[in-house]
Amino acid sequence: MQNIKTLGIIGGTFDPVHYGHLTAAECARCAFNLDKVIFMLSAQPPHKKRQDISGSEERLTMLKQAVADNPAFEISTLELERKGYSYTVDTIQYYLDTYPEVNIYFILGADALLLINTWKEVTRLVRLCQFIAVARPGYRLDRSDIAFKNVPEMLWENLHLVEMPGNLVSSSDIRDRVKNGETIKYLVPPPVEQYIYKKGLYRAKELNS
Repeated sequence: MQNIKTLGIIGGTFDPVHYGHLTAAECARCAFNLDKVIFMLSAQPPHKKRQDISGSEERLTMLKQAVADNPAFEISTLELERKGYSYTVDTIQYYLDTYPEVNIYFILGADALLLINTWKEVTRLVRLCQFIAVARPGYRLDRSDIAFKNVPEMLWENLHLVEMPGNLVSSSDIRDRVKNGETIKYLVPPPVEQYIYKKGLYRAKELNS
């Protein structure tokens, strides 16, 4: 990564990738002048219990289509290539070891902070990089709020809030809409929408997430 000083990483199964993911990454990139944002495609995150995640090749294809028009976005299959569960702390450590001169920002949804205490080696993780929490307009990160009682104290020193515009959408919402025969137009990039229908994704099985 030549000439890269600041790097954002946003992880997920991206099943499917949607405008919420892309907007979160772009808002974080602009707010912190990130040179690159890497979309880290997960195999099976330990905190997700869905057993019917779409194939890695299908999710990778959709992700490639979604980020193709943004030169600041890249895709990594590092976690796909690992055996077993994917852990954020291992991914961040890999990038620190490989690119020690780069400042790393991990991008996540603000709601994910409520469960971050369950992540592997969270005490070490919060010391490895900066965190960018992306949230709807008006969202407040109040460390005195009982909802955040399990957030490690050290994380507050490395935590930044970025607001993103528009209505928030989730991958599970999109899967449900496809399953129920509802439109997903303007929720995902057109090539991703076309790919979902072409492959018949999210129709054959009942989704339990």
